[in-house]
Amino acid sequence: MRSIWNGAISFGLVNIPIKLVNATESHSISFRQIHLADGGRIRYRKVCELDEEEVTSAEIGKAYQDADGSMIPITDDDLAQLPLPTAKTIEILGFVPESSIDPLQVGSAYYIAANGVPAAKPYTLLREALKRSEKVAIAKFALRGRERLGMVRVLGDVIALHQLLWPDEIRQPEGVAPETDVSIRDAELDLADALMDTLGEVELESLHDDYQEAVEELIASKAAGGEVRAPEGAGERPGGKVLDLMAALEGSVRAAKESRGEGGEGEKEDAEVTHLPSRKRAAGGKKAASKTTSKTAKKTASKSASKTASKTAAKKTAQNRSAAKKTAAKKTAAKKTTEKKAPARKRASA
Repeated sequence: MRSIWNGAISFGLVNIPIKLVNATESHSISFRQIHLADGGRIRYRKVCELDEEEVTSAEIGKAYQDADGSMIPITDDDLAQLPLPTAKTIEILGFVPESSIDPLQVGSAYYIAANGVPAAKPYTLLREALKRSEKVAIAKFALRGRERLGMVRVLGDVIALHQLLWPDEIRQPEGVAPETDVSIRDAELDLADALMDTLGEVELESLHDDYQEAVEELIASKAAGGEVRAPEGAGERPGGKVLDLMAALEGSVRAAKESRGEGGEGEKEDAEVTHLPSRKRAAGGKKAASKTTSKTAKKTASKSASKTASKTAAKKTAQNRSAAKKTAAKKTAAKKTTEKKAPARKRASA
């Protein structure tokens, strides 16, 4: 790997010749600007605003723009004469626990390589000292025209340098946190914990950039003259408003289990949580229950009354029918008796 900086690490009276190598690289796809009318490349030319002539890189220097707009030229020789001990040296200031470094401060990362055979032993000494102390070194160094703060730590068999932001470069998070008072119930925290446990840990080595892969496929398809079609559901985003937090958490737990092959139909109930009603809800529930009970009682009473009335009516109807039958039977018997007596009277008169 090509080094970007050569110098030394100052560890007390120990001076270790080293070189810096970029520890990271970007795989992002870069685009060029073109003229939409004819596809021609758009380029930027450096032109002097006084004589309006294009200048080369060799003709370009640095300057500081003063408040009144005037330019104060600054040369590399001017910067080299500054009494700055970190211009070519990573100066270790002290040692702190790695946990004391706020991740917000961590920036670009570099590998520190021993520069030459004589540097191997002091390099190894610093590495092993850092390992045994279980701490990281805080250092100052100059790079690309600026003095910077750095963190030196051990990474396997090498020493790494992380550029740190200065403390005053970290902005205070004023107005970022929600200002509304929000109460979180234990049931909601339990579901959030369950979701975290279900999702589990992630292997960073297995992750990759899906968006870049899609862009590469797009470029390959257009280069081959193919038609580009957006996949189904492309551009659709779920709504950002959560109407029921508990339902969303429960659904997330089920989805996470199913994605891991753990969520069968019989396991869906595992993610359900009994909702504990608040006092207000409980009071409302009691009122609702009493209302429901009274309504039910009224309905039951009316039903029983109607049943009783119908039974009474049926009983009266049966009694009336029975009485009618008896009356009809008496009339029939009386008629027969009258008919028998009539012939006897006729015989007597004869």
